[in-house]
Amino acid sequence: MLEKVKILYVDDEFNNLIGFKASFRLDYSVFTANNTTEAFEILKKHPDIRIIFCDQRMPDKTGVEFFEELRGPFPLPIRILLTGYADIEAVINAINRGHIFRYVKKPWVDADILSAIEEGNKFYMANSMLKIKNEELQKAYNELDKFAYSVSHDIRGPLSGILGAIRVVRHLRDINEMKEMLYLMENSVKKLDSFILSMHDYYNLQRGELKITEINFDGLVKDIEELYKIYISTNHIRFTVNICQKELFRSDEMSLKLILNNLLSNAFKYYRKKEENRYVELDIIAEKGAVQIALKDNGIGIAEKHIGEIFNLFYRATSQEAGSGFGLYNVKDALLKLNGDIKVDSILDEGTIFKVTIPSK
Repeated sequence: MLEKVKILYVDDEFNNLIGFKASFRLDYSVFTANNTTEAFEILKKHPDIRIIFCDQRMPDKTGVEFFEELRGPFPLPIRILLTGYADIEAVINAINRGHIFRYVKKPWVDADILSAIEEGNKFYMANSMLKIKNEELQKAYNELDKFAYSVSHDIRGPLSGILGAIRVVRHLRDINEMKEMLYLMENSVKKLDSFILSMHDYYNLQRGELKITEINFDGLVKDIEELYKIYISTNHIRFTVNICQKELFRSDEMSLKLILNNLLSNAFKYYRKKEENRYVELDIIAEKGAVQIALKDNGIGIAEKHIGEIFNLFYRATSQEAGSGFGLYNVKDALLKLNGDIKVDSILDEGTIFKVTIPSK
């Protein structure tokens, strides 16, 4: 059932308040106030009121003055003035200045009020959608600004490193020094490749459609584990996996791979160099129409002040390893598409636990 449109009627004549509510309470959610002070209090409690009717001749201030005050704290509700012919010049001036949407003559009839509500609600919905689109556009502009900075920093940085190493190698004769420069160039290329892959994931998420299939978590994790075998071995990280899939689970395989890959990549990358018994533990339980994924490590951890920011685009909480700033943002974005949720518990220099919940499709 659709929620009723909320309307506020302001009038100092008690009989008008009763008559308005009696006429329209069945089709709309009607609030009434016999002065502007009371009207402000109602608006504070019900900021989703869409349409406000107010009599022009109020004892404390005119309807036009009241609507002008509303424009700051309550800009969205549609303002409709009730007035007689004597005040028509003031009303026209108020309409021209944008204080009110339209006026209805007093004494009003039901047909005029219903017409004003219908037009006002359409205008309210259009303004609300425009506000949402403007916010989305502003967000896109902000991300574009960050993207431009990240491209210049994260792409040009590795390229500058490679060019610098090439210039040095030209003048080297010692083979060991050359190998050292090649190692530096290799690291720069890896950073660049990682950044490009992250951008690829980002744009696939933004534009891609979900492809729902049956998921076998044993096979899914095995594919991802193969990618990190050498890294796990060379950095002496104990990686354990526990999978309990008790029922059929359906979801988008590519999104699940992206989530697991990014979380595991961070867990392996941000280990504590002074910790001898390094470990990463992955637990997956698929039951009761959902999958619970818990990833635990004893790595460098995340400072409490950073936890609320780590899912933001291009945000980096540490400089231990060069990152693109896409990883956890992509995780959060993928989870939104899957109606999933993620929680983080972390202690600096002790470790981190990510807990993910995703419903089956």
